[in-house]
Amino acid sequence: MNTNCPLCSTDGGELIWKNEAMRVILAAEPEYPGFCRVIWNNHVSEMTGLAIADRSRLMQTVMKVEQAIIEVMQPDKVNLAALGNMVPHLHWHVIPRYEEDLAFPGSVWSAPQRDRDEQHVAQQLAKVPALKKKIQDMLGAN
Repeated sequence: MNTNCPLCSTDGGELIWKNEAMRVILAAEPEYPGFCRVIWNNHVSEMTGLAIADRSRLMQTVMKVEQAIIEVMQPDKVNLAALGNMVPHLHWHVIPRYEEDLAFPGSVWSAPQRDRDEQHVAQQLAKVPALKKKIQDMLGAN
């Protein structure tokens, strides 16, 4: 544990699911409903810091979250990212993307390309409770 790391000291968002190795949270990103993060519980900064079996286990979880997002949120695309430049604690971003979102086709961290589409955001936000349940169902008991 690193006491200076926000992902060691907090869940990092709304906790959806957790086991002894990792957790899935809903990110506080109001422009991007359904934006999830899969976070390794122990403080590790790189994938190569994990045993090979743990790498596989983490990626299987990322893929299940991606599948849940595809099934429930019905995005035009899903973005996966493991940057860690700002928070060097191993985590994967799993982000539903739509042609209507602010920055599409750029990354969610890119400059906005258009104004916020209130109706689109509201429609996607309404799907989030079903997404949380789908992720919990797919990943099983904590």
